[in-house]
Amino acid sequence: MRRALFATFLCAAVALTTSTRADDAGRPVENPALDAVRRAKPLAQIGDHTITVGELEDRIATMPPFQRATFGVDPDAVRRAFLLQVLIPENLFSQGALEQKLEQTMPTAFEVERTISGAVLRSIRQKLGPESAIPMGDVQAYYDAHKDRYDTGERYQLWRILCKTEDEAKTVIAAALKDLDTKAFGDLAREHSLDKGSNMRAGNLGFLTADGKSSEPGLSLDPDVIKAAQGVKDGQLVPVPIKEGDAYAVVWRRGTIPATKRSVDDVAAQIRDTIWKQRVKEETDKLIASLRAAKLRDFDTAPLALLPVTLGDAGAPVRPPRRDVDAN
Repeated sequence: MRRALFATFLCAAVALTTSTRADDAGRPVENPALDAVRRAKPLAQIGDHTITVGELEDRIATMPPFQRATFGVDPDAVRRAFLLQVLIPENLFSQGALEQKLEQTMPTAFEVERTISGAVLRSIRQKLGPESAIPMGDVQAYYDAHKDRYDTGERYQLWRILCKTEDEAKTVIAAALKDLDTKAFGDLAREHSLDKGSNMRAGNLGFLTADGKSSEPGLSLDPDVIKAAQGVKDGQLVPVPIKEGDAYAVVWRRGTIPATKRSVDDVAAQIRDTIWKQRVKEETDKLIASLRAAKLRDFDTAPLALLPVTLGDAGAPVRPPRRDVDAN
């Protein structure tokens, strides 16, 4: 066995030593017509797998120059070291795993599936190409369709307590002015505010534009409330209640974000990233849909009820409720 392994190493060394001159990536420069023959030359046989010149060449080509330099000072040294230190040990370990049937046991089987799945996702990204390859025309079109994201007016961070009556609002304003801080205002919001969507977060409405649109999803405010807030400085309370529908608002202006105007060139990199991620998702969803239609069968979620699941730190598995069996 030792003699056979030594002979394999010797053949590999001879093949590497007799390689023709290489480019900067360590890949031999030859006549293209002979390239397939060169790449098919065997370097080592481990089990059923043959390590070829082409496999070694491809693996070395994927490494950045600084990493290749760790294997040697010249191309011949890099090729030899990578073969002996990386490819052969990897394949020996792989062969040992196959002999032990590790790919059929958990958790190795899960890791193999996850690796293959990840390879499919990487192939999608490679097919789409890098973000930088997205043409400027696509970037401009996205910018024009979402201009409000990059060209925004001044926004105001407002906290608001919505009271039932004007007298109640005046009482809340007086109490807030005695001790205007986050905790005190939050206590007043929880006690008085009719807005159950914000009273438990101290009345925080997020950042709002002059027309009442909020950074909080689905929330908008009467522009008159914003107009009243514009009349005070950051950190100040609007001194009088503001009519808001059938109720009255106590408004605290917490901060301001200045107006922004960013050109398409300013946000081109950001937009390319967004477009690229959208396209990856579209391609991934398309692949999942086609595979689901072609491969998924016998789909039944009923047995999930039989699966014990541990939640949180309780440590005890959650089991399905016991069902009495009819003795008859």
